[in-house]
Amino acid sequence: MELSERALTIQASPIRRLTPLLLEAKKRGITVHHLNIGQPDIETPKVFWDAIKNYDEKVLAYGLSDGLPELKSAVVDYFARYNIVLRQSDIQVTTAGSEAVLYSMCLVTDPGDEIIVFEPFYTNYNGFGTTAGIKIIPVTTKAEDGFALPDLQEIEKKVTSKTKAILVCSPNNPTGHILTAEEMDKIAFLAKKHDLFILSDEVYREFTYEGEKAISFLELKGVEDRVIVGDSISKRFSACGARVGFIISKNPDVMAAALKFAQARLCPPTLEQLGALAAYRMDPSYFEPIRKEYQARRDALYETLKSNPEIVVKKPQGAFYVMAKLPVEDSDAFAAFMLRDFSYEGETTMVAPGDGFYATKGLGMNEIRLAYVLNVERTKRAADILLKGLLEFKRKSK
Repeated sequence: MELSERALTIQASPIRRLTPLLLEAKKRGITVHHLNIGQPDIETPKVFWDAIKNYDEKVLAYGLSDGLPELKSAVVDYFARYNIVLRQSDIQVTTAGSEAVLYSMCLVTDPGDEIIVFEPFYTNYNGFGTTAGIKIIPVTTKAEDGFALPDLQEIEKKVTSKTKAILVCSPNNPTGHILTAEEMDKIAFLAKKHDLFILSDEVYREFTYEGEKAISFLELKGVEDRVIVGDSISKRFSACGARVGFIISKNPDVMAAALKFAQARLCPPTLEQLGALAAYRMDPSYFEPIRKEYQARRDALYETLKSNPEIVVKKPQGAFYVMAKLPVEDSDAFAAFMLRDFSYEGETTMVAPGDGFYATKGLGMNEIRLAYVLNVERTKRAADILLKGLLEFKRKSK
């Protein structure tokens, strides 16, 4: 018997693949500061837990395939705060944002088709592409340019007869870049010119800093029927384990087809939807202190990294990640070194090697992604340890 090509080629997560070394470090009594994964330490809202605890049905039955109507209504109200008018029929609840992105890919492609993605990108896009049997076609952005999109002509070179969509994420994981209105217009222009869909991952909408605003593709005129948005409560309400997300589109054909995908997996989780409903009903003022906290963490990490002039890093505009270029040849080896061979006062860090955030072979080998999901004091401590480890790694590599 043989495994499928899909099974053999799907990418291992660069965020999680060093877990065996992590476990060994912890066995040795080392305290590991997790900068590798976007798992916030912000408490999940109390109302979320209360809604689940107060569930008093005697049977936890199947729910509707497209999610609780009450939750979809709350999401309509949420988007109205951003002057985005939606109907409940424009929204389906998914099993996290991951399912929303995978569904989006499957909705607009057949096996062998292509989707253009700007790299570095959220690493699981690679896995979703393999699962869907499609090709991720990368357009490279650079740390030195703040990961801004390249010229229109550079993007258009990647369009072929098999291209079906352009996938974007703003605010971006892993770079923190927020698409400008001009960049969004580029994408909209290409989508209309080449009859493409726009798949927009917008799960970090609230996390913008210093007056920056994340514009949703749902706000753009003239592409309403081309836009499919993936959303999630994971980061918004610090509820990553709830696995509640949304697929959103004003195209009724897209949503009718998405419902068939949803029916094939029966229904999203009921209790977690009730928690999400309670969270969406909170006063919007909930987000401001959290946004300020993440900005303070960003500043602590960025300023510490900048103290080493050999590190190329741009201040992120949003989300809660930094993509940093290090003075090393192999960031995977460096990440392993930090867990296996280095500690400072019994502490070390875990980071995500950069190559897993690229589709172009050989890129990202000198980059790492860092998530500023620890409080300010721990973030600065972890960054200081990272710099000490970098110096030791370079010394031993000579």
